[in-house]
Amino acid sequence: MGVTPIDRFMGIPRVIPSPADAASKQGRVRRAAVTVGETLRLAVDSLRAHKLRSFLTLFGVIMAVTTLVVVMSAIAGLNLYVANRVANLGANTFIVDRFGIITSMDEFQKAQKRPLITFDDYMRLRESMQTANAVAAIDDRNVQTRSGDIKMENTDVMGASANFAQVRNIDVAQGRFITQADDEHRSEVVFIGADLAKKFFPNVDPIGKTIRAETHTYQVIGVAEPFGSAFGQSQDNYMIIPLNTYRKEWHRQSDWLTIFVQSPSAEMMQACEDEARMLMRAWRKVPYDAKDNFAILGSDSIMALWHELTGNLAFVAMALVSVFLVVGGIVIMNIMLASVTERTREIGLRRSLGARKKHIVLQFMTESAVLAAAGGLIGILSAYLVVYAIRALSSFPMSTPINSVILSLGVSTSVGLFFGIYPATRAAKLDPIEALRAEG
Repeated sequence: MGVTPIDRFMGIPRVIPSPADAASKQGRVRRAAVTVGETLRLAVDSLRAHKLRSFLTLFGVIMAVTTLVVVMSAIAGLNLYVANRVANLGANTFIVDRFGIITSMDEFQKAQKRPLITFDDYMRLRESMQTANAVAAIDDRNVQTRSGDIKMENTDVMGASANFAQVRNIDVAQGRFITQADDEHRSEVVFIGADLAKKFFPNVDPIGKTIRAETHTYQVIGVAEPFGSAFGQSQDNYMIIPLNTYRKEWHRQSDWLTIFVQSPSAEMMQACEDEARMLMRAWRKVPYDAKDNFAILGSDSIMALWHELTGNLAFVAMALVSVFLVVGGIVIMNIMLASVTERTREIGLRRSLGARKKHIVLQFMTESAVLAAAGGLIGILSAYLVVYAIRALSSFPMSTPINSVILSLGVSTSVGLFFGIYPATRAAKLDPIEALRAEG
């Protein structure tokens, strides 16, 4: 090592490596790289020499990785699907409802005792809320609709406020949505979904035509952009009439409204929910220590329930994957032990030529890791083929996240390293003289 003069400013002697030290360090790095490269080459050659045995050995790892990637792809695809098609209440929107999310019969029976969400509740929230950007409401029921001799079953007839399209992000394809004037005058007009337009008016402009819902007839003023389907159920078989028209012609004493509240921003969502909750509790005179006798439900609540359901699916999948990995790891360990026995003379020869125990350990652990990693790669390719086939042959949503690929490859390689420890240490402990005497 070379020593420089004392630094005049810091007062600390600085020590710099001499050229000989630097060359020595570079030499060690180069030798280590050569050793690792040679070990990898030997490992790959060993696998190629026994292709069928290697594939059969990897079957457990391949099945584990394929299962893991396919399940994670299904969960990721379903999460995105539910977020876009089911839990999408609108931008920064939550609902005030009578029931909310019910997960048990006991909760359902308790919820039935709650008071109805009334038109007065909607009007109070619309006039009183200071943090809301908009307050809308709907009431609905399923009926048979017709135009001429053509019928449509289970059409969702909704009575909605004039700002419902804004809150729910409903896009207009033709014509217009209902207006405040339509609502105030209880106009017999209707805004229809894409399914009704396609069924009743396939080759003509639907604007101005009429649709009959049971005993009521409405004039079409607009058509919505299609939503598509959710879990195979079309979301475009609906018609929207003004809320006051609905209350005049369809409302029953046992019906209740669903109120949609839109916050100005995502940051204001919690404050908006708190204000709606405070107002509803005050109007209903709910004691401070009693639970709400209504439900406030946002997209995050729906997604939380969904993640809880998919979490159970992921747990079952992980348990199955763990069984496959353990079985695959044990098979790898047995094959590596057999390999040690077959290559005893080779091990003795390498030891006699100067190879150290750590080199033998490195060689066999590398072979085990490469074996498992190869199984992981085959499993990932198999999973991609399965995902591609499912997406091509069905409408089931699948999306393969890159983290599942990285996780699967890392887990498979780790299994190979773990189960390769014992065969590698056993190979390293062989006596060189006895190993050379072994029959080749």
